[in-house]
Amino acid sequence: MAEVWTPQRAATRLVKVAEAFSSAHGLDRFPVEVPPLAMEAARIFSWPDPITQVQAANIKGFEGALFPGDDRKEWLLLYNDRLESPGRVRFTQAHELGHYVLHRTLRESFQCSDADMLNWTQDDKNLEGQADMFASYLLMPLDDFRKQVPVNVDLEVLKHCALRYGVSLTAAVLKWLQYTDEKAVMVLSNDGFMNWAWSSDPAAKAGAFFRTRSQVVPVPDGSLAANTSVKHDRCGIKLPASVWFKHATAETPVTELKVTSEKFGSVLTLLVLPRSADVWPPWKQPSN
Repeated sequence: MAEVWTPQRAATRLVKVAEAFSSAHGLDRFPVEVPPLAMEAARIFSWPDPITQVQAANIKGFEGALFPGDDRKEWLLLYNDRLESPGRVRFTQAHELGHYVLHRTLRESFQCSDADMLNWTQDDKNLEGQADMFASYLLMPLDDFRKQVPVNVDLEVLKHCALRYGVSLTAAVLKWLQYTDEKAVMVLSNDGFMNWAWSSDPAAKAGAFFRTRSQVVPVPDGSLAANTSVKHDRCGIKLPASVWFKHATAETPVTELKVTSEKFGSVLTLLVLPRSADVWPPWKQPSN
């Protein structure tokens, strides 16, 4: 019976190899160099169909791809050579390696967009989300990540994590949201409209989330994100939570932190609510 690999378990297997190699050769443990691991993955897992090439390519409309060779005896891992940062390159490489380790028997090939890199889930049916989870555990092992993050988190702390692991700030924030007990939400926006949002589990259970898929959701007036005169506030300001969550009580605050990408004009917003906060609509007694 073939061994079943979850994203976390498969990534941990490769993390141990990377740790042993860096220790034996006196190399920095982070950031993880993905191409050597990709080329060695078949030997590590005792598989007959290795990744034989990891190459940059101009893949229009895609961040990365994984293609089989003749008779599926070998694989080619590609990443877009027009990605604007080393962090995005590294995460894309790790994402495609995740497809190789977890999914290569399920599909002919993989061609992955930028949206596929922001879909972190363990759902068995969501292959892109699984590849993202694999990449997050490979590049940012949870035990090490926790050691970098104090009790009071801000975007300066998470920027440190991004630099340590050689990933984007977005990826570092998502990693924190994976495990934190805080009620926190990340929002990515452009031109005053939300592109995408992600909530920690405690936040989602408290009603703090935004449905951005196939919907036009404006950034709320009065928010730091909507204030074009403030480009960055990595430590955050306190606002009434009702600015973002209309059903929040008048006394509930939210801490809003913000970073603007000057190159792309996009805004990353982090919202942190009190642990006691509940922003669900008020429950109404059903009429008889």
